[in-house]
Amino acid sequence: MSSIPARYLICIALFACTVACLVTAGCSNPSGQQPEIGSDLSGDLVVHFIDVGQGDSILIEFRDKTMLIDAGERRMGERVIAYLDERNVETLDVVVATHAHSDHIGGLSDVISAYPVGRFVDAAQPHPTATYENLLVLVEDLGIPYTAAERGQSIALDPDLEILILNPGAEPLGDINEDSVVLKVTYGDISYLFTGDAGTPAEESMAEAGLDLDADVLKVGHHASRYASSAEFLSSVSPAISVIEVGEGNDYGHPHEEAVERLEATGSRIYRTDLDGTVIVATDGTALTVAAGGAPAATVTAGATTAAATATPTATPAPSSGVYIAGLDLQEEWIAVANADETAVNLTGWTITDEGTRNTYTFPVYTLDPGADVTVHSGAGNDTATDLYWGRGSAVWNNDGDLATLADANGTVVSTMER
Repeated sequence: MSSIPARYLICIALFACTVACLVTAGCSNPSGQQPEIGSDLSGDLVVHFIDVGQGDSILIEFRDKTMLIDAGERRMGERVIAYLDERNVETLDVVVATHAHSDHIGGLSDVISAYPVGRFVDAAQPHPTATYENLLVLVEDLGIPYTAAERGQSIALDPDLEILILNPGAEPLGDINEDSVVLKVTYGDISYLFTGDAGTPAEESMAEAGLDLDADVLKVGHHASRYASSAEFLSSVSPAISVIEVGEGNDYGHPHEEAVERLEATGSRIYRTDLDGTVIVATDGTALTVAAGGAPAATVTAGATTAAATATPTATPAPSSGVYIAGLDLQEEWIAVANADETAVNLTGWTITDEGTRNTYTFPVYTLDPGADVTVHSGAGNDTATDLYWGRGSAVWNNDGDLATLADANGTVVSTMER
């Protein structure tokens, strides 16, 4: 892992205990036919695609073992904890951070602080944000054994459950999304494929490596971005069920129509957390059962734990007071700032900076009325009461992920948002 900075290598050296296992070929369903799909949840393996808005969080329960993949944005940590508590989860045997973007790891600090964790598995690709660096420090401080994920390894959760790491490869692709941790989980004849934000380059890398991508359940890559879930990849996976973890009305336009059409062409049954809420897919190793959107009376048995499918949690509300970043669109190049106070706030001299403070916007003489918001565009234009213009001739925000910081005239950080 030569691309990992020294501080990460130190952390890995202290905590890494990697169990290597060559990926073996095989078909998740020997008959070559799609498994039966029912609605009365049952089986040893229960997978919860938790609704955390625009982000990912997946709880895997196998008998008395648990594994959590991601935990959404920072503000979603408490929602994930509440969900785990409802299922009487007391420990997490494995926690996986698929990659360092905040919509996947933002809530993990709260989660790993709330439960004993047996192992932390990380993509281990450098990403210089406070969210990621603070998470690694917390893992070290809590003494959680650390594994840097690499293709060919396996995760030992239970002897009857195979968990293979398909991505990243030994030579990372050099992109945070494309080097997402991709897992294939197999129980009996049934396989699940969890793809993080892996897109077409990662899909091609896995195919070129000769990996068996066939799976019955697919966690759709990158929230069904047009740059993921290629026709070739979906043909190799041939999923009976596809789950898109996505937030309603998100800034990115996910899921993109092209990706959804490619999924539909496979004949897969598609679920979306923005429409269906939390989706639960269980199996006994031969058939699949599904509950979504708070389906009534469906009881899930996972070891000694009994869990019921519940209604989708309500969205986390905006702050009740103060000025804060309400939105950030990396593609359209704008940032929204809102005032939740009951009085106007003078923003003159306040600043907006991007990740690493490479670029700084300073507010002109401007007052934000109570309950109002203003959009700051990075391009050129004429300032109005609701729209301000940075006047940059080139893009400010990094489309693969960026951090916006709002500070007052004294330089005190007031709000941040990471995309």
